[in-house]
Amino acid sequence: MNIQVWLVSLALCLTAAPVLADSLSNQDREEIDRLRAAQGHSAEEVNQLVEQVTKAGEKGLPTEPLANKVKEGLAKGVEPKRIDAVLRQLVVHFESAHEILQESTTKGTVDSTQGNRQRALEGVAEALSRGATAEEVRELARITQGTGSKVSQESLASGAKSLAILKEAKIPAKDGTALVAEGLRQGFRSTELTDLAREIKRRGPEFQQGRMSLQNVRDQVSKGQRADRIFHDSDHGGSGGGDRMDRSGSSDRGGRDDRSGSGGGRDDRGGRSDHGGSHGGRDR
Repeated sequence: MNIQVWLVSLALCLTAAPVLADSLSNQDREEIDRLRAAQGHSAEEVNQLVEQVTKAGEKGLPTEPLANKVKEGLAKGVEPKRIDAVLRQLVVHFESAHEILQESTTKGTVDSTQGNRQRALEGVAEALSRGATAEEVRELARITQGTGSKVSQESLASGAKSLAILKEAKIPAKDGTALVAEGLRQGFRSTELTDLAREIKRRGPEFQQGRMSLQNVRDQVSKGQRADRIFHDSDHGGSGGGDRMDRSGSSDRGGRDDRSGSGGGRDDRGGRSDHGGSHGGRDR
């Protein structure tokens, strides 16, 4: 009898366990409905998009960037079917990001008590959408264990994004991962990691033609040198062709919204409308 009572009590406790769901706000719903009506789409078509966002929120995934993607598509006159395809891909990226962060926490490579989890989810999802693979991000988390202390979720997200930028610069994933991991070991902040990746991307031809060495950059990073010093010295030495790092917040940086060092999906776009997916302010 006592066992039966215990089992019933356990079942009730499990049923009552809170679900960390992220619900779609009434404001987002109203805005989506307004845009739907303005574009002349049927309620049924757009309700399917809202349902996708709602289901993602029930899984604990952030709904705001997904809702923003729906609103962005409707505002631009994109057909709901095309928005649906993009939305599904974004959800896949968020699900993968969630798995990566969860696995890294379980394995002890990431400290889940530090940083904002939603920003970390958005940052990893952005990295995946920009070309980094889930396995590459997992490998990045693994090789940062030599830091002596766990990296935060947001630091891993920032590193993943920097790796994606390096891949856009045609840097091999293995070399890019090693460089970013070294930056994390040296305590680089979010802004410093992305500064480094952007500067390498901007100088891509010089690396591809052998006029600059990624190994040399990594060696300097291992000594604690940040991007501004590395490439300032390089420019004075003549190898950079006098092409100094732009500190004024030009389009190469996509704005400096990442000064807080959060490492999330904010730091490269200058706004929240594309979190976790569109990444319209990519480095150029």
